[in-house]
Amino acid sequence: MWRRTTLDQYRRAEPEWDVLLDLDALAAEEGENWVWQKVTVLRLGYERCLISLSRGGADAVVVREFDLGRRAFVEDGFRLPEAKSHVCWIDADHIFVGTDFGPGSLTSSGYPRIAKRWRRGTPLSAADVVYEGRADDVGVYASRDSTPGFERDFVGRSLDFYRSENHLLTGAGELTRLEVPEDAHWDVHREWLVIRPRSRWAVGGVTHPPGALLATRFDEFLAGGRELTVLFRPDYRTALSYHFWTRNHLILATLADVQSRLEVLTPGETGWRREPLAGVPELEHSGIVVTDPHHSDAYLLASEGFLQPATLRLGQVGGAVETLKREPAFFDADGLVVRQFFANSADGTRVLYFVVGDPNGAGGPTLLTGYGGYEVSQTPHYSGAIGRGWLARGGTYVVANIRGGGECGPEWHHAAMRENRPRAYEDFAAVAADLVTRGITTPARLGIEGGSNGGLLMGVMLTRYPELVGAVVAHVPVLDMRRYHQLLAGASWIAEYGDPDREADWAYLREYSPYHNVRGGRPYPPVLFVTSTGDDRVHPGHARKMAARLREHGHDVSYYENVEGGHGAAANNEQRAFVWALTLNFLWRKLAGPDRALPRQVSPGDAAERVGRRIWR
Repeated sequence: MWRRTTLDQYRRAEPEWDVLLDLDALAAEEGENWVWQKVTVLRLGYERCLISLSRGGADAVVVREFDLGRRAFVEDGFRLPEAKSHVCWIDADHIFVGTDFGPGSLTSSGYPRIAKRWRRGTPLSAADVVYEGRADDVGVYASRDSTPGFERDFVGRSLDFYRSENHLLTGAGELTRLEVPEDAHWDVHREWLVIRPRSRWAVGGVTHPPGALLATRFDEFLAGGRELTVLFRPDYRTALSYHFWTRNHLILATLADVQSRLEVLTPGETGWRREPLAGVPELEHSGIVVTDPHHSDAYLLASEGFLQPATLRLGQVGGAVETLKREPAFFDADGLVVRQFFANSADGTRVLYFVVGDPNGAGGPTLLTGYGGYEVSQTPHYSGAIGRGWLARGGTYVVANIRGGGECGPEWHHAAMRENRPRAYEDFAAVAADLVTRGITTPARLGIEGGSNGGLLMGVMLTRYPELVGAVVAHVPVLDMRRYHQLLAGASWIAEYGDPDREADWAYLREYSPYHNVRGGRPYPPVLFVTSTGDDRVHPGHARKMAARLREHGHDVSYYENVEGGHGAAANNEQRAFVWALTLNFLWRKLAGPDRALPRQVSPGDAAERVGRRIWR
């Protein structure tokens, strides 16, 4: 359900909710398994919004205009058929839209190549083109900054996954290039422009490191001024994760040894004042949920840990902080602790990892997970599924912060891109070996799990380091590095992995491509592949082909394909619970033996038949 309530009601144990949209009822009425994707609200009056709904969890969405006052879809409102669309309000009668306009309107990655301005009451075919990209771009965008007194439009194109070209769009349709580095993250707020370069940037006589955060006045920068104030400078231990604006302040979220730190920066006549953000607990991972940059200095802060359920707090910068809600505990954490260790990778790099569990339970079943790509950080989080399905059984849970992620900033990511990708795999292997050295587990009782790019990591561990682990689970994995760029959104990942059509790139890709490195004369641990027929980001063909090839060579392979679920392999909580129960039961049986297996209410085959899935072993 999509619902709302007042702040006063939300403070109560049982708030009175105003239901805006019952998604289950809509799905039953229309015969669709609608999955909520996102909503874009018109800030002028907050009376209309554009709701994006996915069939079964796919990336492609259907967009419909919704009247918040009547709690109903607008019959003659803005509507888009299923596509990987981008929409943004301009005003009550106009939106920016990028979608599938017909032949030639999408990039090779399957995203919009053209952005248009669409006026209410006119056919989509009559919308005015405001910007076009190229077929080999990842995609284009058009957006509006609706801050009162600072209204402005931006358009741009993503050259690859990390580089973009951006412009200010005037009312007359003229483009002014925003001269920030192509690989930089940038943001505007009122009179300010902040820039976070991902590579070294020499500007105004100063060279700024990757991962720094710089501020200047937007109009001055557009006019050629290059006096930039350094708001954050990274070091080996500390990296910037993200920032949020409030009406008058900038909140920075950083990671120091993968521990969260939040602080408030306030611009003034003598520079930027810096102070800790109030309400942040010491021993939990905390993150900003949302702010209201147009109207107030309020913020919502969520804090959690591997063993601490989430707590939601409401704060005012410079004012009080109150606890609004506490998530219930889903497992008994008594006797469990969280520890941090470092493993030495093959090139001597120290790789941090978390160990969660009973410190006296050495040698038991251990689940190790990681990702190592796209500058995505693996941070402490509370999981009822892991807690009840693994920790409560006496298992140990481990999260590895390997290169390729963002835990130590852009350079930590750069260290495992393209031809350096094997560094991520060496890091993960080093953590696996270190767990054994420390006596936390043994290879026979070490299971590993990862999804998407983490599924690629699992495939490499299976084929390159099979002696280190006892069982493997790969969710929605990328596995065929020869053809990944020809399948669905794969072309957009070339900046991360390399281009298999270039001989020099394929020379290093084929060295670790899991599908091309399956061997029959070497024992592999048992593996479970989980994917989705409806995944329109990573093609299920990766998992299908890999499972078939492994079986041809006589290896122990289990396979589960959900008919729907998109790239999450699950379209709702029931399906998600099933996938995790299947995953953890598979690992426990392989690592601890059938006599210590998790209890089951129904067999996987029964559940699969009930909800229309496929599973075979």
